[in-house]
Amino acid sequence: MTLINTTPFQDQKPGTSGLRKKVRHFQQPHYLENFVQAIFNAVGGGQNGCLVVGGDGRYFNREAVQTIVAMAIANGYKEIIVGQGGILSTPAASCVIRKYKCSGGIILSASHNPGGPDEDFGIKYNGANGGPATEQLTDKIYAESCALTSYKLSAIEAIDLDLIGTLDVEGVKVRIIDSVSDYAELMESLFDFPAMRSLLSGGEFSFCFDAMHAVTGPYAKEILINRLGAPAESVINATPEEDFGGHHPDPNLVHAADLVSKVNQNGLDFGAASDGDGDRNMIIGNNFYVNPCDSLAVLAANATLIPGYAQGLAGVARSMPTSRALDRVAAAQGLNCYETPTGWKFFGNLIDDGRITFCGEESFGTGSSHVREKDGLWAVLCWLNILASTGESVASLMRNHWQNFGRDLFTRHDYEGLDSAQAAEMMKALDEKLTNLAGSNFDGFVVETADQFAYSDPVDGSVSQRQGVRILFTNGARIVVRLSGTGTSGATLRVYLDRFINEDLECDTQAALAPLSAVASKLIGVEAFTGRKAPDVVT
Repeated sequence: MTLINTTPFQDQKPGTSGLRKKVRHFQQPHYLENFVQAIFNAVGGGQNGCLVVGGDGRYFNREAVQTIVAMAIANGYKEIIVGQGGILSTPAASCVIRKYKCSGGIILSASHNPGGPDEDFGIKYNGANGGPATEQLTDKIYAESCALTSYKLSAIEAIDLDLIGTLDVEGVKVRIIDSVSDYAELMESLFDFPAMRSLLSGGEFSFCFDAMHAVTGPYAKEILINRLGAPAESVINATPEEDFGGHHPDPNLVHAADLVSKVNQNGLDFGAASDGDGDRNMIIGNNFYVNPCDSLAVLAANATLIPGYAQGLAGVARSMPTSRALDRVAAAQGLNCYETPTGWKFFGNLIDDGRITFCGEESFGTGSSHVREKDGLWAVLCWLNILASTGESVASLMRNHWQNFGRDLFTRHDYEGLDSAQAAEMMKALDEKLTNLAGSNFDGFVVETADQFAYSDPVDGSVSQRQGVRILFTNGARIVVRLSGTGTSGATLRVYLDRFINEDLECDTQAALAPLSAVASKLIGVEAFTGRKAPDVVT
């Protein structure tokens, strides 16, 4: 073991999903090593424990895995589990941590952000429960990074990441495991594979899963094709590539436009996509887009059709910006529904305490108690299981849901790459308006309440302040505004608009929410502060 002298970097504060920067930023001498050592210091070193290491296969993934293994050995871990080729989807990493009772894991991913030499890279720590590090731990990691004077490194030869097996490296057991098998077995234990196999292999049901040249390709091929008998052509873009084939691996209507065209033009029954690290999902039917908020609500309403959840749900949770469609299902079923800040870490305590089973975010993330991460392929399998059980189409299932619960119109407008100072000034000005907004009338929209969302964790009592601006109107409409913590350059402003309706259920979402969008523009002043006249992405 060698002790390498270093000096702190002041920009290693983790966001909602770890530390994300451009690849070249991570390639600076000592930069990656400093952050990894800060993690190890914050968790008290290896303590003879087991560490899981893997990532989404983006550019710089393999080199980072080798560095982390060498540092983990030097920091006292006695076993290290690595996904073959350095590959582990984020939900699969959570699965492996939990299955083998590991002390934690390091996941290398920038999720849905682009990959390549000039694009993004990310790293985060997940704890023994398989979930993202708590805010208390990420604060401690940042504090350690600011005070670091050295890091520990073992001078070992590079590990063959492609050869499955167990190595003894300086007395440490290094296991290279099949990246897919543990996760696939977990999925088979949850879902009605015989019914799903009948649906997917019968020849009457047509679908397409787009892996977006990202991590879920091998998982989708093993589960959908090998285990469920779907035609090989049902899974496209299935080979993970370091730059995701030059595309943006974000499963939404903009970046998965080819999938949408394929489903609609060929009259397919079902379409789905997942993102860079496999934790997000998009669901579509034939000429029918399923909003992620609605998807979560439909899965909760039909959960008992899935064998793994046949006994019912303990409760449900959603992030604050997510529409209240889930709340209506929870009320009908007598379930507790928790509203948390954005960030999957907030669901972990609720799941571990037995308070919830299903949870999700509007940002195409859905999950359950089976792991402690959102899980894109799991959500796709939920839909397929429900479709196999009901015999309904995506559109009919969704329309029946609206008839039963009403419809929560929802849209999100993203303004990407904003000047950080301008964005901060804009949010400050909005903050200053909040205390005087109640009772204000904006073209017929009367403000009921306006505040900065704060969350008190019912399990550990921790409080998270300033988690996004909420403006609620007397007619049930809502505007939510927050700056995202998942980008690597500039600032991303997210504006969320939603409104409940129980008539004219087939209306166009954007047209119906246009008056509310106009109110949001007046209140926030995006154009005045940033010069932007329209969002970059609308979902």
